[in-house]
Amino acid sequence: MITEVDFLRPAWLALMPLAILPLWARSTEAIAYPDVGWLPEDRLGRLIGLALRVLSALAIAAVVLALAAPGRPQSMALRTGRGAEVLLLIDRSRSMDERMLPSDWRELSPYDIRHQTESRGPVKSQAARKLLGEFVARRPDDRFAVSFFSASTLHVVPFTQHDEVVQAGITAGGVHRGLSETDVGRALISSVARFENRAYTGSRIILLVSDGGARLDEDTRLAIRAGFERQRVALYWIYLKGFGRPDLEQAGEASEAIPEVALHRFFETLPTPYRAYQAESPEDLAAAVEDVGRQQNHPLDFEELIPRQDYSRHIIVTALLLVATLLAAGRWQLRSLR
Repeated sequence: MITEVDFLRPAWLALMPLAILPLWARSTEAIAYPDVGWLPEDRLGRLIGLALRVLSALAIAAVVLALAAPGRPQSMALRTGRGAEVLLLIDRSRSMDERMLPSDWRELSPYDIRHQTESRGPVKSQAARKLLGEFVARRPDDRFAVSFFSASTLHVVPFTQHDEVVQAGITAGGVHRGLSETDVGRALISSVARFENRAYTGSRIILLVSDGGARLDEDTRLAIRAGFERQRVALYWIYLKGFGRPDLEQAGEASEAIPEVALHRFFETLPTPYRAYQAESPEDLAAAVEDVGRQQNHPLDFEELIPRQDYSRHIIVTALLLVATLLAAGRWQLRSLR
């Protein structure tokens, strides 16, 4: 099978005829004797000379070819694996810089819980980024995208299967402190739109990691519901419940006034699958991330963009080896004449 090859600088190929010069027969040769007819024919010497001229021609051709920068063009490849298309939507509001409950909070008295949380509980955003990084590393067949949101949404990484890019995007969320405002409605509308114009190849989810809620107006609700239904996206919400924050399963009509509860009940009305995880401690968060991984492990077909591969380096190495061979042959010839 012949692989397609293109050239970034094809104009350099006009110099390719220079490779013929070493093969050109010399019209005159300086000789030290007026007649060499009495000498026996040196077939080996002629073969060596021809071989050196051919190597010289190949060296010139390799240099010209390298200057033209040949390579395999960018292409799309169909891949098949098990997993999902996962968009990590991470809250970057100021409250995410607060601490979670410590691992042993159930052993503490109610009086000590607040003090212990403020002094040694893990920071929500740091714990979330650490576990999400491990989640990505364990799922090499998934395609991930990364977005952060507070007052507005910042799309950091497009859908990709390159783990190092996704890990860098997750890490970037810890560069500065969060903002005071949070607009989860706008973040969800913007995030579900990232699935537009993408072929549906398997399971799609938005993994929302946030510690807050919102009371959404009717237009925002309609837009979110329509987007999730059109794109067939499931929603998983890891709710980082801090000390004194409301429980998502609070009963009663009055609980609708609590933003977190109101948001949770709206998510339950979505036409696509939804599941909430309430994480109060690092162990709860780890269990939630682990369960998401178990839930989303289905066959997945996707197209991967394969970047252009440049062959110039390999050709330059070949040219250097040819030149080194010619130099070694020249030194050997000089020694033999001494």
